Amino acid sequence: MSLLYTAHVPPGEGPYPTIIALHGWGASGHDLLGLAPMLHDGKALVLCPQGKVEVEVGPGMKGYGWFPLVPGLAPDPSEFIAGATAIREFVEEARQRYPIDPQRLVVIGFSQGGAMAYELGLRHPEQFAGVGALSTWLPPPLAATIPASDALSKLPVLVVHGSKDPMVDIERGHSSRDALEKLGVQLTYREFDMAHEIRPDALRAVLEWTESVLG
Repeated sequence: MSLLYTAHVPPGEGPYPTIIALHGWGASGHDLLGLAPMLHDGKALVLCPQGKVEVEVGPGMKGYGWFPLVPGLAPDPSEFIAGATAIREFVEEARQRYPIDPQRLVVIGFSQGGAMAYELGLRHPEQFAGVGALSTWLPPPLAATIPASDALSKLPVLVVHGSKDPMVDIERGHSSRDALEKLGVQLTYREFDMAHEIRPDALRAVLEWTESVLG
């Protein structure tokens, strides 16, 4: 596999309902794996790839990202595309390695990983059963280049955002919601009294939505 990753592999031979879980800036492939036993009651294959961009998060400590972030500046388009391309390649490699059910493949991302989830799912809605965007933003250049389509109108999208998020302001969550409504996706928007995190009530919303799209 072209990216380091962690995995939760359920019992049985498959094909498995599958969740690609994309971590946020400064985290790693281990960050979201703890959700795996709860997602779809542990019956889904959960793959958590790790970004290649190294991030210093403390003395002698490294985290990772999908593209470089500079406070106050929009992401470099070429770096954004490179991050998305790496994830797409990972997904295709995963299809070869694991018995993934192509009709039940979901991508979920937190923070920067959510921007990547939007890129994957909105760009190729026919490949995914749903997109989960947690404490993140839909980049306006991406929204502007997504054409309306029958597949897009059938794509379930979950947006979860904290009203007290200091990292990705709630207004960016509102802007993402409004842009998604214009794109015509099957939108579920949930706002919670929390910061840049996944609190228990937000997690319940994620689990309920995941169950609904995986069946």
